[in-house]
Amino acid sequence: MDAELLGVAPPPRADGAEVTGPTVADVMIGRPKTLPADASVADVRAVLADDHVVMALLTEDGVLRGTLLREDVPDTAPAAAPALPLSRLAGRTVAPAALLADVHASLLRTGRRRLAVVGDEGRLLGLLCLKRRRTGYCSDAGVAERARSRRCTPETPAPAG
Repeated sequence: MDAELLGVAPPPRADGAEVTGPTVADVMIGRPKTLPADASVADVRAVLADDHVVMALLTEDGVLRGTLLREDVPDTAPAAAPALPLSRLAGRTVAPAALLADVHASLLRTGRRRLAVVGDEGRLLGLLCLKRRRTGYCSDAGVAERARSRRCTPETPAPAG
C-alpha cells in the first residue's frame, strides 16, 4: 500500500523545504455512519443498499474493527452470518495528518473513493469520501442535507431553518 495512505510523512523536497498543504482531517466527514462490530451480513447489505454508501464501517467502542465494500459480501453469504470476518482494514485506512494532495493522487490512481480516517489505536475519526465525479469531497453538511431531503415528501416538508 502507498505510504501516504498509511499517514507516513512524505519524503523531503530536494530543496529541503517542508512539504505542507491541506490534510485528510481538513476534508473528512467527522460523523460517518457506523455499524457495530457484531453486525450481520444482512445489516451490512441494508446499509450498502443506499447507492451513496460505498463503505460500511464496523466499530466497537469507537475503534474501527473492519470495513466492507459491496464486493466483500458474496451473494452466497448467509444473511444471519457475522459480517466482521468478511471485512478488512489493510489498504482502507488513512491517518488524519496525511497530506490530502498525496492521498487524492493515490485515490485517483487506485480508483478508490473511500478511506476510513483512524487515529491512535485504531480509533475511528472520520471518513474520507471522494465524490463520484472525483472533483471534491463529501462534507458533513452535504450528508446531512441529503438525509434531510430524503426524509421530505410533499406531505412532509423540510424543517424550517
